[in-house]
Amino acid sequence: MDNSGFSNDNYNSGASDDDMVDISGATLDFSDDVPPIERDHFGAVTSSGGVTNGHAKLMDLLDEAVPGVGTYEDFNTIDWVREKSKDRDRHREIVNRSKQSTWALLHSVNDAFSGWLLMLCIGLLSGALAGLIDISSHWMTDLKEGVCLDGFWFNHEHCCWKSNETTFHERDKCPQWMSWAQLMVGTSEGASAYIVNYLMYVSWALLFSFLAVSLVRAFAPYACGSGIPEIKTILSGFIIRGYLGKWTLMVKTITLVLAVSSGLSLGKEGPLVHVACCCANILCHLFTKYRRNEAKKREVLSAAAAVGVSVAFGAPIGGVLFSLEEVSYYFPLKTLWRSFFAALVAAFTLRSINPFGNSRLVLFYVEFHAPWHLLELGPFVLLGVFGGIWGALFIRANIAWCRRRKTTRLGRYPVVEVVAVTLVTAVLAFPNEYTRMSGAELISELFNDCGLLDSSKLCDYANLDGVSNITKSSNELPDRPAGEGLYSALWQLSLALVFKIVLTVFTFGMKVPSGLFIPSMAVGAIAGRLLGVAMEQLAYYHHDWQLFKGWCSQGADCITPGLYAMVGATACLGGVTRMTVSLVVIMFELTGGLEYIVPLMAATMTSKWVADALGREGIYEAHIRLNGYPFLEAKEEFEHKTLAMDVMRPRAGGGRRGDPPLVTLTQEGMRLEEVEGLVGGTQFSGFPVVVSHESQRLVGFVLRRDLLISIDNARKHQEGVVSASEVVFSDPAPPQEVNGPPALKLRSILDLSPFTVTDHTPMEIVVDIFRKLGLRQCLVTHNGRLLGIITKKDILKHMAQMANRDPDSILFN
Repeated sequence: MDNSGFSNDNYNSGASDDDMVDISGATLDFSDDVPPIERDHFGAVTSSGGVTNGHAKLMDLLDEAVPGVGTYEDFNTIDWVREKSKDRDRHREIVNRSKQSTWALLHSVNDAFSGWLLMLCIGLLSGALAGLIDISSHWMTDLKEGVCLDGFWFNHEHCCWKSNETTFHERDKCPQWMSWAQLMVGTSEGASAYIVNYLMYVSWALLFSFLAVSLVRAFAPYACGSGIPEIKTILSGFIIRGYLGKWTLMVKTITLVLAVSSGLSLGKEGPLVHVACCCANILCHLFTKYRRNEAKKREVLSAAAAVGVSVAFGAPIGGVLFSLEEVSYYFPLKTLWRSFFAALVAAFTLRSINPFGNSRLVLFYVEFHAPWHLLELGPFVLLGVFGGIWGALFIRANIAWCRRRKTTRLGRYPVVEVVAVTLVTAVLAFPNEYTRMSGAELISELFNDCGLLDSSKLCDYANLDGVSNITKSSNELPDRPAGEGLYSALWQLSLALVFKIVLTVFTFGMKVPSGLFIPSMAVGAIAGRLLGVAMEQLAYYHHDWQLFKGWCSQGADCITPGLYAMVGATACLGGVTRMTVSLVVIMFELTGGLEYIVPLMAATMTSKWVADALGREGIYEAHIRLNGYPFLEAKEEFEHKTLAMDVMRPRAGGGRRGDPPLVTLTQEGMRLEEVEGLVGGTQFSGFPVVVSHESQRLVGFVLRRDLLISIDNARKHQEGVVSASEVVFSDPAPPQEVNGPPALKLRSILDLSPFTVTDHTPMEIVVDIFRKLGLRQCLVTHNGRLLGIITKKDILKHMAQMANRDPDSILFN
């Protein structure tokens, strides 16, 4: 991006020395800009106010705030140290004023309470939106199969609630609910009815997906995908304006319902985190404390991530742990409390709405009562191995496909891609009842523990004499031989497993809202149910084996296939996301039983170990790297013995090929036209200020954006400032020339305490400093003399190079 002049809006051009990155179909400029310095933190020096030979006094920007100074441009990283210091100064001022008057005391109380009020609003709004999404997606999913005559707004289950003609064996059939074949050809049986239902199912699926991708493409390109990789990047300090805006919230809410209803192999859990963060970002603008401080806003967004998981799984505690373990970059203890409160409010709101009519927060809530035996840990660990292998292979396959989408003509036709994948999904899904139902319904079916009243084919066991008498009081059935319905269901589940494994690879990452939690859990639940039934039949036919002696006698209820499905779902989700503690707590809150924590922990840790052995990155970290986001992963260790001088720009000893020379400003002696020419002739985001070009003794660091804003403001409002005016960063200012133009004093925008390291500082220490302090850049010195600069992009490129990856993959086009 060339900077040819200094027009009034020149500082909004986003000058950058970085590459262009394509995010969600929009071309974005990831600037290497360092954030501007707020004058109330660094500007501690007042104007000298001197007058020389009758001329106007030196202009000092400390006299009044300059609009734009202290704000961030789009696609920049915030300065965590400056933001936290600014908040401490604000809080200190409020506390001091509270001792002076009653009004100031009330203002102090309001300031302290505003955080909790904001959490309350976020919980209420997110819970209400989650309930709306659940109800709408359930109704539109059933709309593909038929319509309710009592009211088209009723889904299948609600339509048949009041019917007196339903039975336990055919609880989904009632005269009020009509399939499309019944409405069009007058019958629900025969080839013609099957073809009509088939065509209507595919047609509705194509319509929903087309509407979803069209709305995303036309109104909010940021509404596509899961959103969690971008949320992690934003929480690390990066700014993507519009990603959490009102348009994104509106479009994501609508298109999420459409995408889930289309039957694609995706879920709504990940996008709900994005929806909750959008709510938080919008509500932050109502509170000055959070609107004006990017670090405080990110504390709120961390709590909002917990709210998203809370309403997705009905797991408030698991949501808080998810935010802490998976997405948050800075998570103080105060944020932990507020996250818990917001998650609690959201869960309560969703429970009050009761979207599924079962007084539960999720469709697949289950309760198991049968104990598990120590010997079952073997199959549970085996499920963990399967989850780890599948997770690692899925990440590789999905990233390869997404990279192909970004680098070929395929990425130019997102609507065609979505419609084509939907067509294949719908055509293959309809003949199989386990792929035709929604992901949440499938998981609920697989988690279910068979009882006396269950009519599912998964509970179609051969009837034995006396079974009903033995188990009538407990509604629990002993292990029995499988019937024809169960064998048929197992074949269908095997096909559904292949279906989910393959299509999820192509679905995740398309230009529609798409979560990965439900498809991952569905794959694991199918594998777990298959293994559970196999173990159950093995225990029935070979109860005299040494393996089953002592704990599984004939006629006893030894094996719970639904428990295996739950363990398998946990293992596969852990293998894909590499979640551990939060995942176990989420699944524990889903089941409501403490006794299954050990199987869940065993499967989760096994899946993580196996997946880490095959690839260190989880799916979200892999997509962050694929998109080139400037994110320093805290889990990635730096084990190389390089020094700061090996990474800085320009490199010591002549510099790298293509490295521009280090451009500096002097604290005195430079004319305004020289500064403008220097800034206009380069694309650097900031400039070190030195005593002189000869000494190179470091004074401070000034940002390009602040410099341009201040110069533009001075030309507009300061009389006498011309190209020949001297630009001064020192204090006290040097004497002015007789009859010369007034000087432009810019010490107020100068960072007098930039972070510096010596040229022999090990890079592992530099990387640790960048991670823990959230730095954007630091300067490299030798005996007080400036040698070069290291930015976060330099570190990311160096780490990629050390890992034998292409360094140009960082922030690439």
